[in-house]
Order: sequence, then structure tokens, then C-alpha cells
Amino acid sequence: MSINIGIPTEDRKAIADGLSRLLADSYTLYLKTHNFHWNVKGPMFQTLHLLFETQYTELALAVDLVAERIRALDYPAPGTYAEFAKLSSIPEPTGVPKATAMIKELVEGQEAVVRTARSIFPVVDKVGDEPTADLLTQRMQIHEKNAWMLRSLLEE
Repeated sequence: MSINIGIPTEDRKAIADGLSRLLADSYTLYLKTHNFHWNVKGPMFQTLHLLFETQYTELALAVDLVAERIRALDYPAPGTYAEFAKLSSIPEPTGVPKATAMIKELVEGQEAVVRTARSIFPVVDKVGDEPTADLLTQRMQIHEKNAWMLRSLLEE
């Protein structure tokens, strides 16, 4: 059955492609944050262990929202590590960084997700895709706040 939600096929495809990149970034950041939660050590252990858990738990819920929006647009959501690796702008860590380096990498990851979300807005705005705009706005707000909280831990 064809879909007719008032957004032309080529625009739905462009939005779904952008959301696929957002999903890949979000899942990569989820995995990186969970990895750092498991492996953090040092004097900030308790603080970072709990903060990372809060952030990866939120990301675990968020990836479902993004994938479901892609499906609502009638496109398949990427769901493999291979697809995420191709689509994500967030590099995987090598080894186990020190706590401060973990924080810096997660700030960069949070900001990368914001940039990816922001990059989808031109086509979303052009076609009046309010549900996607709402999702993107919420994701940007959360990731900007997370980046701020992480950056604050780096202050002297």
C-alpha cells in the first residue's frame, strides 16, 4: 500500500536518509558511552559512572524514537553495526582512554549528534514535516545539555 502523508517521496527519502545518519550517530554514541561507563576509573569514577549510565540509558530510548520515525516515513531503519559504521560521523574509541579523554570524546559525540540533527532541518522545514522537526528539536536540546554537563566537568 502506498503512503500519502503530504510529503513527496523524494523528500521523505531525504529525511529518512538524514534520520538514518542521526540513528547511526546516536547508536554509536550510545555504545561509546556504555563502553566508557564500564571502563572509567580514577578519582571521578562514581560521578562519571553514574553520569554515563544516565546518558546511555537516555540514548537507548532515543534510538527507538528515531528508528520509528524512519519507519513512519516508510523506509527501513538501519540496524547493524556495519550500517552504523558507514553512516556515523562519530569515531569509535581505540583502547581505553583516561577519564578526562573519555569526557572530551563524549562532548565531541554529543555535539556531533546535534550537528547531524541540525543538518536535516532544511528539507524538514521545506516540506513542513512537523513530527520530524519536533523529534529533531528534542534530540538537539538533550544533546546540547549533555555536552554542557560533560564540558563542565573539564573546568578547572
